[in-house]
Amino acid sequence: MNRYVLDSEVQEYIKNHLNDDVHKLAMSKSPFKQVDSKDLANQIAAKNKSAKKLPTWYKTDSIYYPALLSIEQCSSETTAAYKAGLAIGDSLIDLTGGFGVDSYYFAKAVKTLTHCEINADLSEITAHNYSVLQQPNIQCLAEDGLALLANTDETFDTIYVDPARRSTVGKVFMLKDCTPNVVEHLDLLLNKSKRIIIKTAPLLDITAGLKELGNVSEVHIVSVKNECKELLWVIDSNKSVQEPKIVAVTLNESQKEFVFLKGEEETEAELLSATPSGYLYEPDTALLKSGAFNLIATRFGLKKLHHQTQLYVSEHIDSSFPGRIFKINQMISASDLKKEKTLKANVIVRNYRDKAENLVKKYKIKPDHHKFLIFTQGANDGYLIIDAEIVQHY
Repeated sequence: MNRYVLDSEVQEYIKNHLNDDVHKLAMSKSPFKQVDSKDLANQIAAKNKSAKKLPTWYKTDSIYYPALLSIEQCSSETTAAYKAGLAIGDSLIDLTGGFGVDSYYFAKAVKTLTHCEINADLSEITAHNYSVLQQPNIQCLAEDGLALLANTDETFDTIYVDPARRSTVGKVFMLKDCTPNVVEHLDLLLNKSKRIIIKTAPLLDITAGLKELGNVSEVHIVSVKNECKELLWVIDSNKSVQEPKIVAVTLNESQKEFVFLKGEEETEAELLSATPSGYLYEPDTALLKSGAFNLIATRFGLKKLHHQTQLYVSEHIDSSFPGRIFKINQMISASDLKKEKTLKANVIVRNYRDKAENLVKKYKIKPDHHKFLIFTQGANDGYLIIDAEIVQHY
């Protein structure tokens, strides 16, 4: 950590050059003796990256930013605030602290927080930022969190860990392919806490994760603007679980949750036998990740278009639905679509014989904010083209 970056003149320079080309800036001569141009470029790039993702950091003076990769990999404030609601008790240890966004929000929910980060430079940066952000109940330790836990007699109410994908593997679908290996050290974690919260990438298979960990109390599938951001696995050390609770949560303008017990998703849904009319429902990606395709229909009183198409129809609007809702205007045939000279619509393809980009080119469709053409398949009518307009966004 180069503390000369925090000098008032350097900070003012960073503020005044946020719109500069950082690549050119990195190659140019720095106006400061103690801060090189690459450091300046990184501070500007990382601060800009934080504008929407970390607005509290962005708006606070004298924040020191680490390498850009740390900003790209850290949680957003939106998801960190949600995670804070899962902590229990007075004390929490974050075993893989990183830039510390999650710890910052956890610290608002507990009395004492221990932030462990094996990278000493990143630990120093994070400690400085907590001071600037006036969050005094966090102790930053430049240590391996798992090793610290193994060598202390102290216990914590909550342990939080965010295992990283090992560089030797590709896409990760199993916890054993991450480091630290929480499966291997699960007994230690359970002996040192009342609750464990594990964050993983959304690619991780839920059924496989439940088998690996065993006795999971809850799985939270967190989505922001229809992008699945993370899976959160909650294990309570003193609780025996028959069926874990699955929570698909969407964090948009308002928070919506779809909650069920594992096993409840194994139900039947009614298929639509008539021509689609009324309103078409498209579930958020968090619901789709949950696998509760038929339970969605049952809970909201919807009918599925096709047993392999996760689109649903109702004559009524239910604004509590986590996902988009469209007003169905009409069905259009492919031949009628060809006759249209000025087509404007967004294209959605679900279980159709062609890709969206090909259909856009084929029918010369220009984008539109409100109108949609939905290419899909019905249970009885075969391939369908639905002319619709959006009435509820994510």
